[in-house]
Amino acid sequence: MVIALIVACAFFMENLDATIIVTALPQMAASFAITPTRMSLGVTAYVLAVAACIPASGWLADRVGARNLFCAAIGAFTVASMLCGVAPNFVAFTAARILQGAAAAMMSPVGRLVVLRNADKKDLLRALSTLVWPALFAPVLGPPLGGLITSAASWRWIFYVNLPVGLLGMALVLAFVPNSKTDERTPFDTRGFLLMAVALACLTYGLDVIGQRQGSSLPVGAGLLAAAAAVGFLAVRHVETTPQPLLRLDALRLKTFFVSSISGGTISRAAISATPFLLPLMFQVGFGLSPVQSGLLLLIYMAANLLMKTVTNHVIRIWGLRNVLVINGLIASAGIAACGLISPTGPLLLSGAILALAGASRSMQFTCLTMITFADVTPAQRAPAAVVSALTQQLGMGMGVAVGALMLNFSEVLRHAPRLEVFDFRVALVLAGGLSALAVFSYAGLDRDAGSEISGHKVKMAEGPARRTA
Repeated sequence: MVIALIVACAFFMENLDATIIVTALPQMAASFAITPTRMSLGVTAYVLAVAACIPASGWLADRVGARNLFCAAIGAFTVASMLCGVAPNFVAFTAARILQGAAAAMMSPVGRLVVLRNADKKDLLRALSTLVWPALFAPVLGPPLGGLITSAASWRWIFYVNLPVGLLGMALVLAFVPNSKTDERTPFDTRGFLLMAVALACLTYGLDVIGQRQGSSLPVGAGLLAAAAAVGFLAVRHVETTPQPLLRLDALRLKTFFVSSISGGTISRAAISATPFLLPLMFQVGFGLSPVQSGLLLLIYMAANLLMKTVTNHVIRIWGLRNVLVINGLIASAGIAACGLISPTGPLLLSGAILALAGASRSMQFTCLTMITFADVTPAQRAPAAVVSALTQQLGMGMGVAVGALMLNFSEVLRHAPRLEVFDFRVALVLAGGLSALAVFSYAGLDRDAGSEISGHKVKMAEGPARRTA
């Protein structure tokens, strides 16, 4: 558990950086003389850089050792945070975010791999549950802390808070994490790495170009998305035909892993991740609230994330992962759409209840997805599965921010309006809720006893086949 807690500290820094920025987006946009929705590129560039570099993490961990790579990644992440803080323009800021994302790519999968290698299957529930805590606790501190720092000093200071956390994390890793690595030496799959990186870059930039709403943006963006699909197809084909690929997809044959990582999981993460991007913009751009006021409202949303964690394991044990994913998936979808009902002139109690519902259901869904991902993964598959899981998680979250900005601009175009208004945020939130609901169809196809060995849920039915594949 000590190792799991150390890895959780690194995840805390990574998640804090992702959420502390949300209340500062309007001020950052003004500082760089761009629109708030354009700032979405600064967020998605980070997340997609993580996704593009994650496939190399497993290979590097085996070469230099998990401890060495994990410690170096924390150091690089801390330095990149400082570069974000001193960035003179949006181009430099985006470049620093890409560097920061590349460093984070070596943190998440390697940290998760360290925990998986040092935990028995019977202890996976507790170990993986520990890793979920930073994703819940950091968002609670992030928005109000970001609003307070932005109002009291400058948005640039929100990146400097990573310095003490990063130094502490490096010290703990060097002291307690074993430097495990394999003696096997495989060549680096350069072609596979480049194909995946190009596909993700085209996907990210294509969505951003479409969102600009300029004269030729639609055909250029569509061309980039088509290129992303074509190169992505070549990347998957390369992985399946290469003897020693950088990324192994064997775990995708397991139904639980496929649903949690690809079909349902990606849709859920995209829709749910759009909400923390849309809400602070609606509070500040739409309602005219200050960063501190916006952060305090988001505190309700994020605090519900954290509080739900205290009962999540109990609920999953009683109802089972499959049932919770379906029922809570519908609740989460309704919660996202209901956020469009929040009004600065409406009852504060109603707004708080909506934010709490959206935050609590978000927490439950993310925890269920994390647990069921490795339910049927064998010890031999854990290393490559951890890399694939980390990649799809980052891709889903990055797509959420990009799609959130795209839906805002879509509503604005339909109204032929010169700027964003509250109505645009309401439309985007309702669309995000509808997107989230689509994932439920995928969860409903899981076996009733899916993940029961991890969750402890006992299904009152005859024993079926031990494992089914996708």
